[in-house]
Amino acid sequence: MKKLVLIRHAKSSWDNPYLDDHKRPLAERGLRDAPRMAQRLKRRFIQPDAMISSDAERAKSTALITAEGLHFPKEKIHFIRDLYHASAGEIIRVIRSCSDQIDCLFLFGHNPGFNDLVWKMGFEIDNLPTSGQFGIKFEADFWSEISAKNAKKWFYDYPKKEE
Repeated sequence: MKKLVLIRHAKSSWDNPYLDDHKRPLAERGLRDAPRMAQRLKRRFIQPDAMISSDAERAKSTALITAEGLHFPKEKIHFIRDLYHASAGEIIRVIRSCSDQIDCLFLFGHNPGFNDLVWKMGFEIDNLPTSGQFGIKFEADFWSEISAKNAKKWFYDYPKKEE
């Protein structure tokens, strides 16, 4: 079984509207929500075997904060440009290229790609909010085999959801 946790970056700052979008940092709310959401994963005993993140500043920061909260080695996070504003198809290509030694993968990125991927896997959500987490379990032994046909919703969580 393969497990995927999609984590949308935490709330970004718009203090400088002229800043390049790729360099946009986390807002105060994002800096508050990201560690709280990491703790929710910890309380569920969800631990990644690997973390891959968009290389956009807000996604990188969210991944680093999550790694710290889960005691995952920060130097093992893979930051890749391909996840920055990636489509669902591009995200699936990244996932399918992962080593099959990885059973639980955390992916940090952006909307609308994450929303579209959730829909493509057969689940309906209005919006994966900032710091939102969507977990999917796949009845598959290989990442290359993941699809809507073998996907089951694992969990859906976000900062304003009651625990």
